Amino acid sequence: MPHNPTFERKKQFLFLFLCGIFLTNALIAEIIGVKIFSVESLLGIPPMQLSLFGSKMDFNMSAGVVNWPVVFIVSDIINEYFGRKGVKRISYLTAGFIAYMYIAIYATTSLPPAQFWLEVNSKDSLGNAMNIDGAFNQIFRQGLGIMIGSIVAFLIGQLLDVTVFSWLRRRTGSKHIWLRATGSTLFSQLIDSFVVIFIAFYVFGNWNTTQVLQVGTINYIYKGVVALLMTPILYIAHYLIDSYLGKEYAHHLANEAASTSFTAV
Repeated sequence: MPHNPTFERKKQFLFLFLCGIFLTNALIAEIIGVKIFSVESLLGIPPMQLSLFGSKMDFNMSAGVVNWPVVFIVSDIINEYFGRKGVKRISYLTAGFIAYMYIAIYATTSLPPAQFWLEVNSKDSLGNAMNIDGAFNQIFRQGLGIMIGSIVAFLIGQLLDVTVFSWLRRRTGSKHIWLRATGSTLFSQLIDSFVVIFIAFYVFGNWNTTQVLQVGTINYIYKGVVALLMTPILYIAHYLIDSYLGKEYAHHLANEAASTSFTAV
């Protein structure tokens, strides 16, 4: 296909735009992940009390699961149009920014609070006494184990996702987008769901093996269901990208990503 300056400009913008969505959602998921919410309460249903590995457990999950599915689907789109090297670049960059974010948060929570700030925020909305600095530190300062677990699990999950996606892409060609996207996500998140919990709460914490298996299983069930439900969004994204780049150029870019290494943009 002859060189087209307009296409090259659009391709670079598309890559930067997708990387921006990927990076932003990954960082947000890490920041809000400290909150644990009840899925049953959200849906207005009684606790499920599932029997997993010898004990009962409800669907309580990290708020980070709200944003991670966006990361998964954008990762597949980047892989589709920019290849394995494109996904690896943004994954390594994101892991570095996650580490930097934790360092910045740790430094910020170590700063001495201003006395007037403590006094102005000495009570919550119900009039109860509150230590705003303690609450700030408790929310934003996650432990070293969680940081290491998050980064390791993120990188392992992304590398597995891109590998399985590329393997399926070579065997399905341009057909069956849902198969390579959903298949790669289901496989990679099977590992990711357990690695982060094992490192953060078993290696660095005081959880036992049963707790790791229970929470990991619940997280994986959620991620699997969401991956299936988000399949139509993947097709919509492909339609929009085809319209933006032009169908012929979009297919050329996807075929190039599948057969050759991703070139720098």
